[in-house]
Amino acid sequence: MPTEPNDGILQPDLPGSALDDQIASLLKLVGKRVRQIREGKNVSRRVLSELSGVSPRYLAQLESGQGNISVGLLKRVALALDTPVEWFLSGSTGSDVARLFSAADPATQEAVMRMLGVTPAGSARGHRICLIGLRGAGKSTLGRLAAEHLQIPFLELNDEIAAYGGMPIDEIMALYGTEGYRTLEARALNGVVENNDRVLLAVAGGIVGEPRTYARLLHSFHTVWIKAAPQEHMDRVRAQGDERPMAGNPDAMEQLKSILLSREASYARAGAHLNTSGQSVDASLADLLALIAERRFLV
Repeated sequence: MPTEPNDGILQPDLPGSALDDQIASLLKLVGKRVRQIREGKNVSRRVLSELSGVSPRYLAQLESGQGNISVGLLKRVALALDTPVEWFLSGSTGSDVARLFSAADPATQEAVMRMLGVTPAGSARGHRICLIGLRGAGKSTLGRLAAEHLQIPFLELNDEIAAYGGMPIDEIMALYGTEGYRTLEARALNGVVENNDRVLLAVAGGIVGEPRTYARLLHSFHTVWIKAAPQEHMDRVRAQGDERPMAGNPDAMEQLKSILLSREASYARAGAHLNTSGQSVDASLADLLALIAERRFLV
């Protein structure tokens, strides 16, 4: 009967049939672990496909042990699930505790680490905080006020992108399109990480559409999803004097709801969530500051 390969390493000197058995066993192991992590993080196969760029059909084959996945594609799946690629390949099954910890969301993992007293002082996230979410949730307003209260710098990633591109965002989009914008977005994010160990950053809602950049963000920042009801998103954008969401588009609200729904699982990967629906700016600010203190993002 096929068994899991020792340490995830195949033995090429085995007879052909035995080696085939080991390969099949490894593929089943990888598929099983991808499914465990995906389900543990409450990410649907469709959303994982969008985050990783790997087709839903191929993900289904992979999880069933039938997908002869390349290292490159597996790395993309691992990045989308915020999990070390080595974990999918190791022959050691590990303990249930280790498996549950690997599948947990970032906030749960950090809470466990703090309880054990082993949180590294110089963790990858440092003292960097990032607010994510759809436009109109309150990221810029709350970010600026919170940073002032905490006496740390506040940055908007779109401003950094414009600086890297040497022109306003609208012109970048017109000249280089979405692909050019995403390239500059990744460079700008890397610049913020490299130059700031203590900062509060607000990013555009669409950053979750680029798996590698979003994985870098989750790895390098304590993330907070600022969320609100669809109508409040729309009302707040219009209150800023921007009528574009509704102008000549009777289906604007349905489109907004669709965008929120499609991004919900991606936003939910943030380490913390803050709902600003029905809240005044002062109340939401107090909640954000309390969350930052409770999670010890700046300690």
